[in-house]
Amino acid sequence: MANINLLPWREKLRAERKREFGMLVLLALILTGAALGYWHWYNNQLIEYQEQRNAFLKKEIAQVNKKIREIRDLEKVRKQLISRMKVVTDLQSQRPLVVHLFDELVTTLPDGVYLDSVVQKGNTITVRGKAESNARISAYMRNIEASPWLSNPQLRIIEQKGGSQNTPTFSLTMRQVVPKAKGKGSRK
Repeated sequence: MANINLLPWREKLRAERKREFGMLVLLALILTGAALGYWHWYNNQLIEYQEQRNAFLKKEIAQVNKKIREIRDLEKVRKQLISRMKVVTDLQSQRPLVVHLFDELVTTLPDGVYLDSVVQKGNTITVRGKAESNARISAYMRNIEASPWLSNPQLRIIEQKGGSQNTPTFSLTMRQVVPKAKGKGSRK
């Protein structure tokens, strides 16, 4: 006799495949959910790491900016100190000039010439005085021209006032110069 299977085997096979398909879909959904969860967690870790780096960089930038401000403040103080040192150095270098000026005023002054006032503004010196004659004033100007510390005498005013003394009064300007130092041992 022929072996005939009357059981609904196709329906069982279909139901079995349907159940396997459902299991595979469920497994795929679980794996997809797990992969999406891991991806979300990994991105959150990257964001957190980047935020930590940003916070560290902001802190370092703040420290560097503070140091830059301190350096700028120190540069200002340095410039102020340098300008003060320059003023002190200039004053120290000009100290002997006053001594030389008065020495030259006395040295160049011929007999018969008397100074009433001496005014210095920068390198320009204005003197006012009296002389016994105009020749004495011109001798004074020649002496100034010959001086290594004074130069460029210019007569501004000369007046001959009437009276018993009849002495001319004068006003002249000159420039104070610093003679160039002669080099010792210099060769041509």
